[in-house]
This record gives sequence, structure tokens and C-alpha cells, in this order.
Amino acid sequence: MRTLFLISIIAISSLAGVAQSIKQVQKNKDLKIAFLNREADKKVDVMIDGKLFTSYCWFDNVFKPVLYPVCTSAGTEITRGFPLKQRAGERADHPHQIGMWFTYGNVDGNDFWGNGSRGLGTKNANGGTIKHVKVNKVSGGNGEGVLVTTESWLDSTGNSLLTENSKYHFIAKGPTRIIDRITTLTANGKTVYFKDTKEGMLGIRVARQLELPSNENVTLTDAKGNPTTVKAMTNEGVSGNYISSEGIKGDAVWGTRARWMELFGNIGNEKISVVVCDHPRNQSYPTYWHARGYGLFAANPLGLKDFTKGKEELNFSISKGKSTTFRYRLIVSSGAHLTVAGINDFADDFSRKYK
Repeated sequence: MRTLFLISIIAISSLAGVAQSIKQVQKNKDLKIAFLNREADKKVDVMIDGKLFTSYCWFDNVFKPVLYPVCTSAGTEITRGFPLKQRAGERADHPHQIGMWFTYGNVDGNDFWGNGSRGLGTKNANGGTIKHVKVNKVSGGNGEGVLVTTESWLDSTGNSLLTENSKYHFIAKGPTRIIDRITTLTANGKTVYFKDTKEGMLGIRVARQLELPSNENVTLTDAKGNPTTVKAMTNEGVSGNYISSEGIKGDAVWGTRARWMELFGNIGNEKISVVVCDHPRNQSYPTYWHARGYGLFAANPLGLKDFTKGKEELNFSISKGKSTTFRYRLIVSSGAHLTVAGINDFADDFSRKYK
């Protein structure tokens, strides 16, 4: 009798577990993803169950399309507001670092990464501009929605060097939000060269609370050696920290290679994880990380020289008429910090999904 009782308990527990799994799957499917095309405002809003997740924006004074803001499932903005909408207590440096973007600092001598660094709407002399051309497709749905766009990478004189085709997959899984960005760059009239620099490539500038606590000024230099001082600020409410797939933590992650990088911390009482995953088919996988304590979180597969202290150099190029694709996943978790095992599952799923 005791054996039969234990078997019954196990069976009931198993059925309860299956029921919970089915319920969770159904819950994910019920999360409706829709797009609100606001072309007059030069943006497309991505809505999940009627709540803003992010907006694809192509503002003239930013010089590149950005996803801004990026929010958790609770509605908290994880991206910095400055310079578009500055919030009290946040930093006011590097005005070209807005929301989430995909650029590079030296494309045939044109700086797409740093254009606008002298102020919102102020074009740099050698600044490249990524011009939004059109929205090709929007497809909402339960649990996942897709946005497809075309852009043109223009040099400082207005000539088109590259055509960009980007497909964004916006995914909702319970309290977790995911953006899979698949970007293909095609060289137009000639071979296009990406000179080796740390200023790239997929970047996101996070809210003050997700920065790493620091009591020191930080002096940084751009690709031309020009210094910028990021001043020390109060650490009240600042709780961020990095950990890589290789187990490296804190500021030490800068210039290291990893298949994924997590930035975790709290905004108020909300525990938040922000993770960027590289893809095995990307150039230089696993990528180098241009991740700074002051809030810049970027993956750079093309800037080996700075990260290896001159031991390696890439100087990547795309031949005339040829294309290269870059694939990245952003994960935003709300309510709990993700575990290493959980992130590995997300990274493995990303690797399988896009061959």
C-alpha cells in the first residue's frame, strides 16, 4: 500500500508539472505583440500586450536608427534617457550613445559610431550617417513579432557605401523580453573596408542604476586619441555588474572574448538582467566586448587591435556586391537575475534558431 501511495503522489506531481508547463507555454502564446507605425514621428512602436517594449526610431538628429527606449516587462526603461530625454542623476557624456544601435567607427575613413559626439544633431566632419530607407514588413503575433527594415550607410559626402537589411524578432516569454537582430550589410559600388578600431559595433547605453559603482573619474580616448573624461558621480542606487560566459566579472570584462555577456543589477526593487549573445556564424566568434562600467555595453567583432594591445589586427572588408551578416540576441529579464544555466539555454536556442 505504501508503494502504491508513493507512486500516486509522484504521478500527481508529474501531472502538475506538465500542467504548469502547458500553462506557461499558453501564457507566452497569449502575449500579443503588435506594431504601431508612427511614420510622422519617425518611429515604429513595439507593443507587448498593449505596453511599450521598444521603438524603432530614425530621428534626423541622431544620424542612425536606434531602438529607444528599451523597457522591461514591468515597463522600466533600461536605456539611458540622455540626450533625447535626460533624467535626473544620469550621466551627460557621449551624446552619440543613444538607446541600442549597430554602427562602426571607421568604414572607409567615415565614423558611423561617433557621429553626433559633439551634441545632438551636430554632425561630425568625417561622420557617416545610416539613413533609414523603408520599413519592408511588420508582422505581429502571439509571443513573437517581426520587423524588417532597409537602411543606407552614407559617407560624409552622402555617397552610399553599404545597404543594410535588418530583421528584428521581438519575443516575449513570461517576464523576459528578447530582441534578435539579424543584420546583413552589402557593399555597393566598391569594396568597403572596416579599419580595426574598438569603436563598434552592436551597442546599448544603459540607465544609471545599471552602471557599475565607481568613485573615480574615467578618461577615455576615441579612435583619433582625443580624450574624454567621464566624471565620478554618487553611487546611490547604482548596482550594476558584468559577468561573461567565461566567468570574468566587473570592469575586467572589457576587451575579453565571450559567447555572451550579462549586465545585472536593480532599478528600484526590480531585479534586472541584460544579456547580449553572440552567434557562432558571426565574424570573430566569440566576440570581443567593448563593455564599460559607465554604462556602455557593446559587442565588437572587428576591433581586435585595441583589445589585444596590438598583438592582433583584423581590418575587415566586404567586397563589391558581396554581403556579410551579423546576428545578435538581447535578453531583458525582469524580477530575477538570470542564472548562468538559464543564459546558456537562451544562447543555445539563439545558435540553433538562425543557421
